[in-house]
Amino acid sequence: MYLDSAKKQELFEKYGKSATNTGAAESQIALFSFRISHLTEHLKANHKDFATERSLKMLVGKRRRLLDYLIKTDINRYRSIIKELGIRK
Repeated sequence: MYLDSAKKQELFEKYGKSATNTGAAESQIALFSFRISHLTEHLKANHKDFATERSLKMLVGKRRRLLDYLIKTDINRYRSIIKELGIRK
C-alpha cells in the first residue's frame, strides 16, 4: 500500500504538533494532501476510473473544510501550513 503506518507517523511528526497528535488540523491536512497527490497521479494514468475521481473530490472537500476551519480559528497556523505544503487557494 502506498500509505503505511510509518509514512503516516512521519507526516504527523513533520506537520503535527507531535507524533501522537494525529487529530491536529495541520496533520490531517498534510495527510489529505499526500493522499490527494497520490490519487491525482493514479488518475493521470487511469482517466476512466470514476470511483477514484469521486474519492479525490471528497478528499479535496475535506481538506478545504479543514483549511476553512483553520482560517477562522488561527490565521497564522493557516498561513504556515499553506506555505509548508505548497497549497494555494
